[in-house]
Amino acid sequence: MSEYEFCTAEKDGNLLIVTINRPEVMNAVHPAANFEMDKVFNDFDADPDLWVAIVTGAGDRAFCAGNDLKHQASGGDMKMPATGLGGLTSRYNLNKPLIAAVNGIAMGGGFEIALACDLIIASDNAIFALPEPRVGLAALAGGLHRLPRQIGVKQAAGMILTARRVGADEGKTLGFVNEVVPQADLMAEVRRWAAMIMECSPMSIRGSKQAIYAGLDHANLEEAVSTRYEAVVDLFKSEDFVEGPMAFAQKRKPEWKGQ
Repeated sequence: MSEYEFCTAEKDGNLLIVTINRPEVMNAVHPAANFEMDKVFNDFDADPDLWVAIVTGAGDRAFCAGNDLKHQASGGDMKMPATGLGGLTSRYNLNKPLIAAVNGIAMGGGFEIALACDLIIASDNAIFALPEPRVGLAALAGGLHRLPRQIGVKQAAGMILTARRVGADEGKTLGFVNEVVPQADLMAEVRRWAAMIMECSPMSIRGSKQAIYAGLDHANLEEAVSTRYEAVVDLFKSEDFVEGPMAFAQKRKPEWKGQ
């Protein structure tokens, strides 16, 4: 889309591919990039024909090197959209699935953008870290809270308190990476994951995603199971809720409407 300067947004059927496009600074994000991506994901959320989004970085060196500290140090404007870094780290109400295609370095805010996605598929040269303490900062765009929830407190503290770098294979062992592939195969593999999601009812996927994350707010299992989730209510009212069982009974592929 020509309207964007610091990212690209490519539609492919029901799929949106968003690329952070600042390779000259290893795709570090600054306010203008964050506000552009905020608009991209606002539009993605509002578009009924878009079901899944992939987030990646331009080039073969970096997914995102985080907040652009050189821009900050130069006295540049540091305003932030309400949805946070990359328009994602403070976006808590998006029920459509996001896949991070991490094609190299994911440091600081870049790692936090990836953690804000539902799945992380990484190239074999990907590197993850929350190095903020090394420069007198802290991972306050969600990293300090998402990482412990995703891999457990001890493992997360081991990364956060040392600011150490973790490769893709270790990330998979720790549990925040879903799959590791050669860099040349990354986008094809991410598209395969997206295709598997899109074989399912979009309404079912949105209800399931909302229930996963909102359910974590309840320490009691019974409360989590019995809570009313609006996206699940929408599923029960949808055409997909009728189409799925009908297609199964008629032994044909369902024609999902996403509504």
